[in-house]
Amino acid sequence: MSSNTSRAKRATLQPLRAAGRQRVEELLAAASDLMAERGYEATTMAEIAARAGAKIGSLYRFFPNKEAVADALVQRHVTILEEEYAALAQRAATLSPEALGDVLIELLIALHPGVKSLSALMEARTDSMEIRERARGHAIAGIAAALRVCAPGLDEMLAKDIAAVVLNTMKALRSMLAKEAPTTPGAPDELRRMNRLYLSDRLEPFRNIGASAMDTKS
Repeated sequence: MSSNTSRAKRATLQPLRAAGRQRVEELLAAASDLMAERGYEATTMAEIAARAGAKIGSLYRFFPNKEAVADALVQRHVTILEEEYAALAQRAATLSPEALGDVLIELLIALHPGVKSLSALMEARTDSMEIRERARGHAIAGIAAALRVCAPGLDEMLAKDIAAVVLNTMKALRSMLAKEAPTTPGAPDELRRMNRLYLSDRLEPFRNIGASAMDTKS
């Protein structure tokens, strides 16, 4: 059996000691930086180890392959996002669709430094695309939950469709602000306005449906 095959089958090692946990954090931080800069496919295990100032054997000790590194990053990002989206869902009931649009965009901008490789992972072209689908699925589910709190009559499938549109708008704005996409000085504000108008148009018809249904039953 080749070393690559045994690495592929070995599970990710969960360190018990503080020094090991610190090393894993350093390796994941290096991987996040590289994937954000270069993309998932272009990043190599050797580069991750070098960026973290670690030996390649140390990296393989904790992660059998790059897919395992990416999986750990997705889980790390998901934990951060779930906490933030849960807090957002609590606020969403008091927000107008326009205000929710602004909050969602500002949330992504604020969270980006901590989850900057998430976009790269969402665009990853892995054989199974499991990493990509997990990353996208959690982001869409979090946004959709907030949309449904703001507009209780919105059904789950439509909420996910709208959330996917909002997610891509958020990514486009982040790219504009980072000068990674063609833009002009006023374009980011225009995109924010487009997002507010879109959410107002799609959510307002469903804002009072839930309340009306409860009134009818009572």
